[in-house]
Amino acid sequence: MSTSGQPQFRYTQTPSKVLHLRNLPWECTEEELVELCKPFGKIVNTKCNVGANRNQAFVEFLDLNQAISMVSYYASSSEPAQVRGKTVYIQYSNRHEIVNNKSPGDVPGNVLLVTIEGVEAGDVSIDVIHLVFSAFGFVHKIATFEKAAGFQALIQFTDAETASSARNALDGRSIPRYLLPDHVGSCHLRISYSAHTDLNIKFQSHRSRDYTNPYLPVNPTAIEGIAQPALGPDGKKKEPESNVLLASIENMQYAVTVDVLHTVFSAFGTVQKIAIFEKNGGMQALIQYPDVTTAAVAKEALEGHCIYDGGYCKLHLSYSRHTDLNVKAHSDRSRDYTIPDSGLLAVQQAPGLPGATTVWQNPQAAPLYTGHDAAAAAAVQVPSWDPTMQAGRSTFASAASTFPSQPFASSSISAYPAPPGSSPLTPAVQPNVRPGGASPPGRPYFGQ
Repeated sequence: MSTSGQPQFRYTQTPSKVLHLRNLPWECTEEELVELCKPFGKIVNTKCNVGANRNQAFVEFLDLNQAISMVSYYASSSEPAQVRGKTVYIQYSNRHEIVNNKSPGDVPGNVLLVTIEGVEAGDVSIDVIHLVFSAFGFVHKIATFEKAAGFQALIQFTDAETASSARNALDGRSIPRYLLPDHVGSCHLRISYSAHTDLNIKFQSHRSRDYTNPYLPVNPTAIEGIAQPALGPDGKKKEPESNVLLASIENMQYAVTVDVLHTVFSAFGTVQKIAIFEKNGGMQALIQYPDVTTAAVAKEALEGHCIYDGGYCKLHLSYSRHTDLNVKAHSDRSRDYTIPDSGLLAVQQAPGLPGATTVWQNPQAAPLYTGHDAAAAAAVQVPSWDPTMQAGRSTFASAASTFPSQPFASSSISAYPAPPGSSPLTPAVQPNVRPGGASPPGRPYFGQ
């Protein structure tokens, strides 16, 4: 059974009493792992927060048959294994026992990996980080970056002993309030050891610093970074706007292709280009509009909404630093709609519906559960997405001569083809109310 773009189980591996769990939520605890696995047998050992993103774990059962029982159960169950609402992927491990319960982040070293929770990049300057950590010893180098876990920094000390004293004193603590901008309420430090021993800093900037080499070239951003960020009306840092949106899609239970994203985002204006890619184990996409205004309208309307009912394929939107995407390939993962090629766009008129809005051929919009008829799914024609299905938001719809944010009577045709076994919402249903409460999983509904 598959519940997303990757299989939940791998059957080719030799059974083992140690199971490998992937796609776990950030800092998943041993208690959460035991709670998931204990119905199938006794857990004798665990290894949590492993992998580059600390979202993997190993669980060792007392007996091999107990591990086989867990894998077999979820392989045949319609409900996937979940922790905190995230689907967990399970497979047999190559190891037959867990010999060391220490994660790499617990092995002492001279470089610390610091996650600063509750802030965005730019809220905490590299000078503030240096001031806080230099209280425990000479800081050689600092490099800051953004990952799925948030704003992070690598801090290099002279030796592991100095790094350990800084970690023991600061892990779980907050940066003093007077060192933070006014719009930042509080932030907490989560510190582990890095596998690095010597950071490679190429130039001095507001994101990286080498305190051992005063002759290192200075990047202009080191000066630009000193300037105060622009603040919005609420006093919070204002995100630089762009005509290109970066969409992160979580809880991927169904396929999301270029055509699906085009159907959703074109409701607010002309979509010029789309590119889909994977980063940090998740799916992301860049959507290019002709101007910033249209992108802002789409971002405001779609942020936090789900493409499918049941909380599936939830959108998180931000502005990208890109302004013009370089789309070289035309496939289900990238498309340039500025090229006048009807074969690429696959637009056609809905049969038997004179004057109906354009429809899209979207063979991959059905859920990825095995056993469904792929040929039947490929034949489903997808009408334009109906933005009135948003819950609690203003309705937007696109028209040839209408500004993207100007509302008008929307189409009565449903948004996406419902996966086999369900039916689309009917026109008689109020746009913000689902009939009979919760809809069956897989029914397309653009709600919170």
